Amino acid sequence: YGADRIRMWKDPWIDALDEGYQMCQSLIAIGSGGLTGVGLGKGRQKFLYLPEEHNDFIFSVTCEELGFIGAAVILILFAMLILRGYWIALHCRNRFSFLVCAGITTLLAIQVFLNVAVVTNLVPCTGISLPLFSYGGTALLIQLGELGIVLSASRDILET
Repeated sequence: YGADRIRMWKDPWIDALDEGYQMCQSLIAIGSGGLTGVGLGKGRQKFLYLPEEHNDFIFSVTCEELGFIGAAVILILFAMLILRGYWIALHCRNRFSFLVCAGITTLLAIQVFLNVAVVTNLVPCTGISLPLFSYGGTALLIQLGELGIVLSASRDILET
């Protein structure tokens, strides 16, 4: 089973109709977006072609609809959020706040990296959702709560 997963990860096109279907459809969605995309809400892969398009592969649908430029903007916004989280962690007054902020920011960064790496076939499928984008109320509430903790820690930072 593990060897089959690695084989499908290396080349999903050898069995594009069965084992590699999801990854092939993800790559087709990303590629069909082009530079500017097909338009918000006008993507075709989300209509029963790409499985789990609302959870794990939402970034593929976003790439198709918004194109390379839209995907780059989303990744830049995530990078800004992550950098700001680390900046807040570095400027916290006590060690506990530093560790909490750094941990939450690292969790967010790893989730973003793994999701984008999965949908672009950089790593094998893991089932990690894209923070703040993927469908699911509980995950969104937890992520917003985590970001609220980081914002609460940022209130104690002294202005210089």
